[in-house]
Amino acid sequence: MKRYIRKAVLGVLGTALVVPALVVTPAQAGPVPGQAEVVENYDVLVVGKTTGFRHSSIDEATTAIIALGEANGFSVDVWDPPTSSRNQGQPDRTLPSTPFTSASDLGKYETIVFVSTVDGTNNLDPAKPTLLDAGELTAFQGYIRAGGGFAGVHAATDSMHTVPWYSQLTGGGARFVSHPEQQNAVQVVEDGTHPSTEHLSGTWTRFDEWYNFTQSPRNSVRVLTNLDETTYNARGNAMGSDHPLSWCQNFESSRSWYTGGGHTEASYVEPAFLKHLLGGITWSAGAVSGGGDCVTWAEVGSTTGDLLAEGKISSKAATQLTKQLDKAQDLAEAGLHADSADKLNAAAAQVRAHIDSDSEAYDLLLGKVRDLQTWQLGLE
Repeated sequence: MKRYIRKAVLGVLGTALVVPALVVTPAQAGPVPGQAEVVENYDVLVVGKTTGFRHSSIDEATTAIIALGEANGFSVDVWDPPTSSRNQGQPDRTLPSTPFTSASDLGKYETIVFVSTVDGTNNLDPAKPTLLDAGELTAFQGYIRAGGGFAGVHAATDSMHTVPWYSQLTGGGARFVSHPEQQNAVQVVEDGTHPSTEHLSGTWTRFDEWYNFTQSPRNSVRVLTNLDETTYNARGNAMGSDHPLSWCQNFESSRSWYTGGGHTEASYVEPAFLKHLLGGITWSAGAVSGGGDCVTWAEVGSTTGDLLAEGKISSKAATQLTKQLDKAQDLAEAGLHADSADKLNAAAAQVRAHIDSDSEAYDLLLGKVRDLQTWQLGLE
């Protein structure tokens, strides 16, 4: 497994050089002039297997991802075997046997894309077989913990409901719970610095099936788009003003990205949605970077706590760093992104003042603080 990480280069933390992430349309076979060159020759696994309700758009999604790969330098394998008389999968495309044999075998893929992988476990019956059996799940967990990428599309959040780890991977415990009829709705783009959203303006209007989730994942992930429930009829289980629909996170050792869009077959010929999908896949594969690579306040906080518990940083270092990070987060949540970026200089100063510059903890925390600043400067 190769990891192609392009991070923004920061000298003095107050000055950021942001490397733009590449966004390529399906019709483009090469890099966009003036943007970072695409990383090529890596492998992606598309999982369309279903044992519950099967979305008719899985075939169209697979076709689109194969085409995106051909245009953007990655190869695609498919795991979508028949599982019943109603779930015939994609017999002409699927691998002959499960690829989820071991973490090392999965390691040939830079990212694994779950496309509407419904398995019928949303009744939380522990006796109901999950999409991946115990051995396959162990292989998948090992792959994620070794740095493999994950991208989830639409009903990827309606799978393996009885596996809490998978719920965290797909996004902060948020699970599909219901949806109203298909209709037009508006998404507010909260973060346009990510490769999957940088092509969008402040709002994104489109027709799809809009999911309600069991909870908002906001405290665990970086929200990319938020669904505006005033623009459509959300019906039962409406989430209110906090209704994330696409997000990203660094989970364990993996880059994880999810979009709630993609129910309709038409999604996979829609240029804006294809760019969104491509950005999520290539980012999760580590082929492109952007906007601080989904480092979140919670991530830096938990990393600081872990390093303190492991004795790798002092209590003073943790306290002083956390104090400055909290101030920066407050400014960010107030919409004062430039001020937040400036306050992160103070956070970096605490790292320099209280942590050995030759230590792994120094590089780790300073890198994450820099990523936060890149993000805040991009939002500004």
